[in-house]
Amino acid sequence: MNIFSRRFRAFVMLLAPCLFLAGTLYLQGQEATASAPIAIPVSAADWGLSFQTEGAPPVGNATAEELAQYNACYVGDTLGDQEAADLAGIPFIYCTFGFGQEFHELYDINILGTFSFKGTTLDARFGNPTPRIAEFDGGMLNAVGLQNPGVDHVIAHELPEMKEFFHKPVMANISGFSIEQYVETCKKLDKEEQVGWLEVNISCPNVHGGGMSFGTDPACAKEVTQAVKAVTTKPVIVKLSPNVTDICAIARAVEEGGADAVSLINTVLGMRIDLNRKKPIIANKTGGMSGPALLPLAVRMVYQVYEAVNIPIVGMGGVSKAEDVIELMLAGATAVEVGAANLVDPFACKRIIEDLPKVMKKYRIENLTDIIGGAH
Repeated sequence: MNIFSRRFRAFVMLLAPCLFLAGTLYLQGQEATASAPIAIPVSAADWGLSFQTEGAPPVGNATAEELAQYNACYVGDTLGDQEAADLAGIPFIYCTFGFGQEFHELYDINILGTFSFKGTTLDARFGNPTPRIAEFDGGMLNAVGLQNPGVDHVIAHELPEMKEFFHKPVMANISGFSIEQYVETCKKLDKEEQVGWLEVNISCPNVHGGGMSFGTDPACAKEVTQAVKAVTTKPVIVKLSPNVTDICAIARAVEEGGADAVSLINTVLGMRIDLNRKKPIIANKTGGMSGPALLPLAVRMVYQVYEAVNIPIVGMGGVSKAEDVIELMLAGATAVEVGAANLVDPFACKRIIEDLPKVMKKYRIENLTDIIGGAH
């Protein structure tokens, strides 16, 4: 059976850009029934939980020596630590789940179907200056800036270490600033046996196209999809930005370009202002909004894209409980990601896995495969 056919219902993933960035843990489980819990995927994200109270790592690409010097900035091993810098009255934390190291110390993440690891670029990046995080009542903003050690380091070090504690194929989340960068990074990860899927984040700015995000223009989105598909053999999931006028036009474009699936929604652009300083809280000024406030927007866009394309959809945005998973699946998602909820509760995905059979029973759902797109 083609695992990317729209009716393949046994693939339920909960990607958790845990702690809010690109990386996520998925679920690729058995069929779920009210009496037989599925293995829902949690997601690893771009953070871990390490805290920085002063100073900022260099911006831009890094040398191997610089990366080693600032290793703690992107790997962080203090998950559960209660300290956090207080900036302008708002708790400031940035962290990196990254490659599953932190969560696997809390529980056996093999209950997850898989995870999409930290957003990876061709070269190492330190990301944006701090502060990178701002909270609000419905969630948070982040502007981490794709901080990661680069694809060669991931292949040489992170994947082998990951194999020691996670025994299933993982999903590679890939970003780039030119088509050439996407192609080269995807080519390298496509060769890795541990990698089962490539999730291509097209929300990045095209440095050769005036800085406009690949994901905001149908022609650019199709072009990067075609380029990646031409050099890869594994399924390609294209991650879409909600910061567009017509997300269906982008979804149709990547489908035409050969995408095996789409994932949506990525974060929504937002801003917070410090009332004391009367300046933006985040050094980057704007950041991606995530958290419970996004759920209605995610449901609406998944619903629309379901009617626009014939490839599977991975739904995400504001998911924090089993009911949210079912809602996104009714809208049209074949799989669901969990992100920001893992910052509030590191056991969020484990809890969702445990709660899902009870919620299915409450709403008289015998099999999740029967509800995908059921609201249409």
